[in-house]
Amino acid sequence: MALSLLVVSISFYLKVMVIAFSLGLGAMPWIIMSEILPINIKGLAGSFATLANWFFSWLVTLTANLLLDWSSGGTFTIYTAMCVFTAGFVAIWVPETKGKTLEEIQQFFR
Repeated sequence: MALSLLVVSISFYLKVMVIAFSLGLGAMPWIIMSEILPINIKGLAGSFATLANWFFSWLVTLTANLLLDWSSGGTFTIYTAMCVFTAGFVAIWVPETKGKTLEEIQQFFR
């Protein structure tokens, strides 16, 4: 138990969650917008992606305390399931863009 509490306390001091989110899922909407969207819809689609990103951030913030009152373990189980779902979605549906032109990326979606 002491070891688990030490890991948790160190993660709070080092802001591990903020760093991990910023390097992982937090950057996903901005990467997809900049690399995948065609130029002619980048403005509109970028606005929609930004709106969706902030809406879901608001939703998580709004429901976090309600979920924690319901069940602490259940709250983080839901968050874990969403992370696993998102990682699977990205692995299956988001194409690799390294070394590809915009035309090659757009061809992937046709």
